[in-house]
Amino acid sequence: MTLEYPDALQRRIPEATVSRLPLYLRSLLDFSEREVSTVSSEKLAAATGVNAAKVRKDLSYLGSYGTRGVGYDVEFLVHAISQRLGLTRDRKAGIAGVGNLGRALVNYRGFGERGFRIAACFDSDPLKIGTAVNDMTVSSIDEIEASVCAGGITIGIIATPAAAAQDVADRFVAGGVLGILNFAPAVLTVPPEVTLRKVDLSIELQILAFYVGRDSGLIQAAIEAAK
Repeated sequence: MTLEYPDALQRRIPEATVSRLPLYLRSLLDFSEREVSTVSSEKLAAATGVNAAKVRKDLSYLGSYGTRGVGYDVEFLVHAISQRLGLTRDRKAGIAGVGNLGRALVNYRGFGERGFRIAACFDSDPLKIGTAVNDMTVSSIDEIEASVCAGGITIGIIATPAAAAQDVADRFVAGGVLGILNFAPAVLTVPPEVTLRKVDLSIELQILAFYVGRDSGLIQAAIEAAK
């Protein structure tokens, strides 16, 4: 099947839409594995938790408007989303910090299934440098620049303590990475041409605790009012 959507590739996609594309891709891959060839916006909305109108709007940026009464071609959308997300070619990533979180990330098979390959890992602990993690030898933090440049690594993943995060980010940038995923509890500064994404698990848990506490309070209030 030949897929052509040059006009769609020229359209600027809003950041909110970009954040939802991986959700659509995950669900579409699931549909594809179940040999579902077409899917309606309503079914895709139910699978992703996004309302159907927003699904249709998001997919229009890919040049796909579906067919009335039939739906969207699953194969087309998988290819279109993969291309717009840059997943149609191998993406090499390097991880700095091979503590518990770093090791878990190195061993996570989901990266490879989505077109990302962990090509190098780094740490500052002399006891970890030279050891093996998932068939890779842990290199020194001091080798980040050279390894990134020589190995074609375009994404840096930071899983270090907060105090070391900015230095590691600077090293990744100096080596030539184009994007950084930061798990460290620190605010980082990078040049405008480098995309920075932050994942702070403690903040997410604190926000979750707020909603759990609020909902528990509402439930208890309703119980008391019903007495």
